[in-house]
Amino acid sequence: MYYFLEYEEPLFRPPSEAQSLILQATIGCSQNRCKFCGMYKMKRFRVRAVAELAADLQRLPVEVRHSVKRVFLADGDALIMPFDDLMALLDLLHQQLPALTRVSSYASPKSLLSKSFEQLQQLRSRKLRILYFGLESGDDETLRLADKGYDAATMREQALKARQAGMKLSVTAILGLAGRQRTQQHAVATAEWVNAVSPEYFSLLTMFHRHNEAFYRSIEPLSHGEILRETVVMLEHLHPQRTILRSNHVSNFLNLAGSYPKDRQALIATARQALEMGRKQRQWFDDIPAYREQMY
Repeated sequence: MYYFLEYEEPLFRPPSEAQSLILQATIGCSQNRCKFCGMYKMKRFRVRAVAELAADLQRLPVEVRHSVKRVFLADGDALIMPFDDLMALLDLLHQQLPALTRVSSYASPKSLLSKSFEQLQQLRSRKLRILYFGLESGDDETLRLADKGYDAATMREQALKARQAGMKLSVTAILGLAGRQRTQQHAVATAEWVNAVSPEYFSLLTMFHRHNEAFYRSIEPLSHGEILRETVVMLEHLHPQRTILRSNHVSNFLNLAGSYPKDRQALIATARQALEMGRKQRQWFDDIPAYREQMY
């Protein structure tokens, strides 16, 4: 990560973008309504002008500009930028960063709906190659309770559009999001959604506290053991093609890593073993995870 620019905090990025130049193309999230998410609640959304972003790039030392290979466009949904502005920004990055190989961004259902198939193809031709997409759940009732704003079918349609346009997708779902009420439905429906899309990457987070206390009060949070059971159910129903699975977020207490279809049985076995081991630590098994983020 590069530290030559001034950012409007807090700043978030996917773990895989740790070595990327982060360029804050938008501030906040264009939707910012999801009840479970506290990432951008303290920010008012706006799109930054391309001229502002050009000035940011000019602040970078020449040797840095000539060494940057990857750029991540922040904040929560840079794909929502007007198409012409986004094309102009990608052209600017191509001009200013001669070693650039890839640009990436978070994407929401709203921003994917705002871009046609042909526009996504054009953006990809300008090196916007990977989109990080928060599915959260494949279960419509869970999505409704979390106020995601879109149903699973709409998100599946938009994700497939992006994939068909040549974009790589990194999809995220949240263990424990449905609470005890719909843990089975959440696990099965999420797996079925991923099977239908087969994104290049699928990542699991675990539900945690961050400016979302009202949402926590609206569900019955899962214990460590119940989250392990939900994980087992999800993995037993997962069978995508050419998908890399990761659960290495700081909120996760079971780290998983593997590729589908090759590692499917090994991943299931790992989760089942963790569940059996967890049962031997009864207090931990029954405790609700305490991880939280309070900085912002």
